[in-house]
Parts: sequence; structure tokens; C-alpha cells
Amino acid sequence: MNLVTARDYAWIRTSLLFRHMMESGYTLTLIRGRTPREVLRVMEAEPRGTGEGAAGLIEADDAHRAEVDDDYFDDSYVAGAFRVPDENGDWTLVLGFDGGLGIATQCVETLSKGGRVVAHSTNGGKPIHLFYWFEDGESRTTFEGPSSRGGNTPDELVPLMREVGFPLTSEGEHDESAPDVDGKAAVFALAERLTGIRVTESLLQDATYELGLVPEEPAEEWTGVAIDITDAHGERLHKEWTYEEIATASDRARAEANAPVVITYNEPPAMGRSEHGTGE
Repeated sequence: MNLVTARDYAWIRTSLLFRHMMESGYTLTLIRGRTPREVLRVMEAEPRGTGEGAAGLIEADDAHRAEVDDDYFDDSYVAGAFRVPDENGDWTLVLGFDGGLGIATQCVETLSKGGRVVAHSTNGGKPIHLFYWFEDGESRTTFEGPSSRGGNTPDELVPLMREVGFPLTSEGEHDESAPDVDGKAAVFALAERLTGIRVTESLLQDATYELGLVPEEPAEEWTGVAIDITDAHGERLHKEWTYEEIATASDRARAEANAPVVITYNEPPAMGRSEHGTGE
């Protein structure tokens, strides 16, 4: 039986690699029953060769950021994948310094069909820490805070979460009497409980990564905008605009902004003087 707890992942707080992951924003994903090449293909990643160790992955990602001039709004990134053998089946570990975006939901659903996907991430900013468990194409449990869970079976992991150290009651509520825990270490431990894969610093540092450039997700098409606000007095404002209305208004505003500016000036008549002036 795997009795790993958050204490077994205390190494993350002294790891320079983990510090880089937290500062950059990362997603670490474990996929059962898929090869690294297959995972990258489902992610629609452009092959970028291999990287020796975490240093090779970081170097490849830094080179890509330089290619796009460190564009803050460019969400593409280099992911690294490698095979992790286990007695219960082979797993692929994917690590990406993606700002915590995570593998697209559609890809995760595809990759988890007939298997399992477990992932956790940090966005490197606020920060926001997320956890995902998918099974056979289904989102089973997801959470940011351990007491606020989503997915189709949000409470199924509560016993395991309590065992690894999350401060939860048996009903899955926050337990104020429980001791403090390193939440990120607890997430690593929970992932190991679900996969059997012990993630160590040397595992991440020494692997040979198969690299792929993951493209940005296409922007979702939208058909309109709605504003629905209720003020402190209970007065409600509800207004909807279609895409066509917004486009028409934008075109009109653009035309007005580009129209030539005409300035007219009417000089007021002089006061206290005749047309030709007077002498003394």
C-alpha cells in the first residue's frame, strides 16, 4: 500500500528546479497507457527534438520565448515528455512551463480514454494552484482549494486527500483544527497515490525529454455580450448586444475617429474703436 504523504515531498522547498517551476508557472501531467510521442501528437505539438534533463527543456523553452520576443500574450510553449515505467503500466510524464495553462481539456479527455490522467499546475502569478483527475475521458475531481472541489465525483478523493495531509473533515469541509500542511507538497503526494509514480528532483532533472512546441489554443468564437448588474438598491441593469451590433458601432466609431477635423474661428468685432481709428 502506498502511504506517501505531504512530508515525503518536502524536497520541493529546497529545489532550484521547483522554484523555477513556481516562478514560471508550470503544469505537470501524468498519463497512463500513452507514449510520449503519442501524447505530444494529441497536444498538436510540433516536434522539437530532445532535451537532456530539465536544463535541456528550460533551454528549449527559453529559445522559443526569444523567438516570439517574450510576447506576454503568446501562450505557446515547449513541453517535454518522457516515459516512466511502473509495475501497473507505463506512464508518460509531461512538464511544461506554460504559465499554468495546462493541457487543453479536449486533449486530456482524449488522452484519458481507457486510462487515467492526473495533473497539477501553478500559474506563477497570483498564484493559482490547480489539480485535475480524469478517468476514461471523464473529469472525476478537480480543485483549486481542497475544500472546494468540482468534477463528476468531487468527493471521491476526500479520504485520500485527508491521508496525504489536506486539512479536511470526513465530509470534505475545511478542518480548522487540523495541522498546517504544505499544500503543494500534498498535491504531489495525492498525484502519487493516484498514479504510483514518485516524482523526485532527480527524476525531473535527469530524464531525456521528447520536446514539442505546443501552439496557442484558437480563440473561441463569440456571438454577443451581455451585462447583468444589480446595484445595492436592488435595481437591475440587463443589456445584451449582438456581435453585429458591436461591429457596427465599432465601425462607426472608427469612421468618426478617422474623419478630418474642421476647426472654424469667428473673430469677435473690436470694441471701442472705429473702423479707421481716431486721433487726439
